[in-house]
Amino acid sequence: MSTETLAQIVATVGKEIADAHRGEGKVADYIPALARVDANRFGLAVITCDGQMAEYGDAWLPFSIQSISKVFTLTMALQRMGESLWVRVGREPSGSRFNSIVQLEAEGGVPRNPFINAGAIVVTDAVLAGRTPGEAVDDIRDTLRRLAGADTIDVDKEVATSEAATGYRNYSLANFMKGFDNLHSPVEDVLQTYFHQCSLRITCRQLARAGLFLANEGVDPLTGEVVISPEHARRINAIMMTCGHYDASGEFAFQVGLPGKSGVGGGILTIVPDVAAVAVWSPGLNAVGNSQVGTLALERLAARMRWSVF
Repeated sequence: MSTETLAQIVATVGKEIADAHRGEGKVADYIPALARVDANRFGLAVITCDGQMAEYGDAWLPFSIQSISKVFTLTMALQRMGESLWVRVGREPSGSRFNSIVQLEAEGGVPRNPFINAGAIVVTDAVLAGRTPGEAVDDIRDTLRRLAGADTIDVDKEVATSEAATGYRNYSLANFMKGFDNLHSPVEDVLQTYFHQCSLRITCRQLARAGLFLANEGVDPLTGEVVISPEHARRINAIMMTCGHYDASGEFAFQVGLPGKSGVGGGILTIVPDVAAVAVWSPGLNAVGNSQVGTLALERLAARMRWSVF
């Protein structure tokens, strides 16, 4: 690593990427409430296990967490169910679109992994079990608030309503899995919980802070809270590496070399094991639904810092 400080490198990388690529990609216009987001926004935040913080650009501006919420609901489901969760959801890359129904037919209603939509819906069902959707959503929100140290994290009601109004494929997936007895709560309750968890608003600095426990074997290094076991933390990181970017998970591993999870709101959470958590946000997406500018920023930052699990 160079003699530059973390803050200097983050500032340099942020400016280089913003100057050359700001506004690239296409916002997620199939969700009406996300279609209006300014594609020129770009934020980057890093927090290390020893408490260093560095950020660039719009790191303070809230955005829609979308599928990055799946990392945190997976954590919560493993806390509740442990290894028995893996009977209901697999751990392999899908090779299909994130909202595909094709594999569910062939594989008996068991989704390939927790980060495609079908798998995330099963995980949400596990988090919901025995509670109302409102109670489960509050628990997910409060978990993120606690991990991020930020009481401002909350559901964007407009986005949640927009998701529910356009989520026809998710309704299909959920009903299909219900037919295989792989959803235990009512479909409407599961999907209302799912749409609301994806509609949480969070900033880059909050997201990096919330994910820091995954860089430290399940323990928040700044508070000492044991969030999850080291074994489960390693497994979440492994699934982030192999499945966190849908059809581009292999490309992200090749270019960045770190576990990460993207969302169609333009955010990406990336984990540097034993070192740091990184969050980036740029709303313009590439052809497979990942932040185009955010991915470039993470590739450049990982190269400059010599961060990689390989």
